[in-house]
Amino acid sequence: MSNSIFLKWGTVKGWDFDDTTSEAFRLLKAYMEGSPASCMADHPGEERKNLLCKVIDKIDGEIRNDWTGEIMTKQEAKKYVMDYRSTT
Repeated sequence: MSNSIFLKWGTVKGWDFDDTTSEAFRLLKAYMEGSPASCMADHPGEERKNLLCKVIDKIDGEIRNDWTGEIMTKQEAKKYVMDYRSTT
């Protein structure tokens, strides 16, 4: 089984999970709870960013930057999430 997430604007734009019983999917559901329908309008705080990093650590598939199409390592993805908007 393979799972993947798509990141954009420092948050989750989309996902594809074959295993909806996985720890990664459970954490993703918690991350998405109460988030806006548009990822562009989502401005996660520190707590949600940390939760997304836990999703990234647990995922067993691709993590893709939706702007560039590139596949990110777990470390690159976590840096992207944590640093997004930190200088704005």
